[in-house]
Amino acid sequence: MDAAHELLWEHSYGSTSVDAICEKAGTKKGSFYHFFESKSELALAAIEDNWQANKRHFDTIFSPTVPPLARIENYLSSALRCQEGHKEQSGQILGCPLFSLGCEISTQDQVIREKVVAVLDQHVKYVESAIRDAHAAGLVHAPDPGQRARLFFMCFQGALTQARIQNSLTPLKDFRQNAMELLGAPVRPIEVAAK
Repeated sequence: MDAAHELLWEHSYGSTSVDAICEKAGTKKGSFYHFFESKSELALAAIEDNWQANKRHFDTIFSPTVPPLARIENYLSSALRCQEGHKEQSGQILGCPLFSLGCEISTQDQVIREKVVAVLDQHVKYVESAIRDAHAAGLVHAPDPGQRARLFFMCFQGALTQARIQNSLTPLKDFRQNAMELLGAPVRPIEVAAK
């Protein structure tokens, strides 16, 4: 599943063969078909496995013990660090694996599309919880936190996609600088950690 996740994210669903997955995983094709009937079935399992691993990270970032706007800032900082790591390792900005896969496969495999939508909806719920708490604390004006979270997430996904297309961290950095304004919070400079 790790091999599938990496290959699908780095390349694409269409260009990633079962042979390539088996080679990266160091296993035989017969073993693959013992556990999975198809590449589609493996992709579904890889999406769920990756989400469960990320969920623990999200639970920490979006903990109710963290101030609500700090949750958003920590989320964006974590995404930026992830993309910086990929850029250093492979020379590529990879963007969001779910968004990339969803765009590619949405008209070809409805089961994968629905799984991607379901996991992305979970991301939005985390953001919504932070916005709801920020509104309750008077930090932002968002009487409909669900709608604001969806808007925020659409813009964030656009920034991640542009970062991948341009192979540049600039769209993510620009979004991070303007995210609080999008949420309706007072604008303040975001400190950039020294390297």
